[in-house]
Amino acid sequence: MTEFRSVVAETGQPHGESLHVDGPAEVAQACAKADAAFDAYRATAREERAGFLERIAEEILAIGDSLIEAAMAESGLPRARLEGERGRTVGQLRMFADVVRKGQWQQLRIDPAMPERQPLPRPDLRLRMIPVGPVAVFGASNFPLAFSTAGGDTASALAAGCPVVVKGHPAHPITGGLVAQAITRAVAACGLPEGVFQHLVGPSNDLGSALVSDPRIMAVGFTGSRGGGLALSRIAQARDVPIPVYAEMSSINPVLLLPEALKARGEALGSAFVGSLTMGAGQFCTNPGLILAIEGEGLDAFVSAATGSVSQAKPQTMLTAGIRDAYAKGVEALSGCPGVETLARGEEGDRTHGGAVLFQTSGEAFLANKAMGHEVFGASSIVVRCKDEAELARVLAGLEGQLTATLHMDAADESLASRLLPVLERKVGRILANGWPTGVEVCHAMVHGGPFPATSDPRTTSVGSLAIDRFLRPVSYQNLAQDVLPEELRDSAIGDGAPRLIDGTLKLG
Repeated sequence: MTEFRSVVAETGQPHGESLHVDGPAEVAQACAKADAAFDAYRATAREERAGFLERIAEEILAIGDSLIEAAMAESGLPRARLEGERGRTVGQLRMFADVVRKGQWQQLRIDPAMPERQPLPRPDLRLRMIPVGPVAVFGASNFPLAFSTAGGDTASALAAGCPVVVKGHPAHPITGGLVAQAITRAVAACGLPEGVFQHLVGPSNDLGSALVSDPRIMAVGFTGSRGGGLALSRIAQARDVPIPVYAEMSSINPVLLLPEALKARGEALGSAFVGSLTMGAGQFCTNPGLILAIEGEGLDAFVSAATGSVSQAKPQTMLTAGIRDAYAKGVEALSGCPGVETLARGEEGDRTHGGAVLFQTSGEAFLANKAMGHEVFGASSIVVRCKDEAELARVLAGLEGQLTATLHMDAADESLASRLLPVLERKVGRILANGWPTGVEVCHAMVHGGPFPATSDPRTTSVGSLAIDRFLRPVSYQNLAQDVLPEELRDSAIGDGAPRLIDGTLKLG
């Protein structure tokens, strides 16, 4: 295949002009350019790199309404959602510009020599973080802006000083192309090497495989399915020089309805839950796919309200026909599990639309069948009715790793919440109270990650300022002369605004 077409998500019909498909030659060329640009780009001053990130944000905004219209057509998502996503995309670029300027990401450390120390003198040791090298980024299907061409992986890798090669998602190639052009304009406007950013297009998995296999790629950022993330991880580990794959993959995001909260507002929680479940046709990595609660009248009220709301839910456009088919198969498999009852189905969808579904089961049945805990990507969720606190704790302990866990609780539930917290900490990356997991704030304290299979590396996050750490590695310099040391580690650089740990004491600025 040398060309392919974009598809309108609502109708499944092709639109726009035929697009060239990149192949092995284009992958090799892009990686070679990225590698050639690495040393020059990583040597850019903090202010220069921050200005580049801000210029990307400006260029994306300058595209105007045509970007939103392209994303609407290709994703089926509404205008308001995509305008908000564009704001988030621009916001995280600007956040990383601020991170770069402040310099904390460098983790500068200086332990001066102690020649008189007994029994052995201490050498002069200095440390900084440096970028790992060119990074491959895979665009996500469900966020055509914020997790794609100029999304968090790209922004954090560029902030770290790594050239980026993006494999655009085939579900929104026109949208991705517009954003790629904006980044390319920013590269040129800032006088940076062309290879700082490259964009590859095509529907084949072979394109991504070739990209991860290229020896010049030093790390991978991925958001998508468990199967896709594991396939890329296998390729990365089979290389002569294995590299890390930071893959955000599969999560059902348990929501715990604690007893006193259920008694006080079970019905209201049921209605609010369905609003979160059906948002964006359920195509969020943080969608609430699992409800856990202890038997009681409050749970009955919750289930009654949720059942009524799901029954009235209209089908929504899903991102692609393939995602719609996978959703239908997942729902069918879950409905066929022993001990699972279908509580409600929304209005039936068609080839491009998916309807909401709500199931319930017992804690005992859930514990007996691990398949109930697998992600169904879409507006599907299962209520697990636990007999008591002990069974609730066993269900939690048996869960796979998750991105989030939510506690709906009142003051009288705090003791129970405290007992459950250590279990939740072992299972998830973010614990929230009295809210819904859909929606991820871009800020310094956010973690969008978690134990496997939520991500391939639970020590990291793909959202928030800590995301930059994925694309950095430490280098220590021992007894180097001042004129040979990297500039930020020289004594003359102290006071340049970047924080430093000097002989164990943090010096700000």
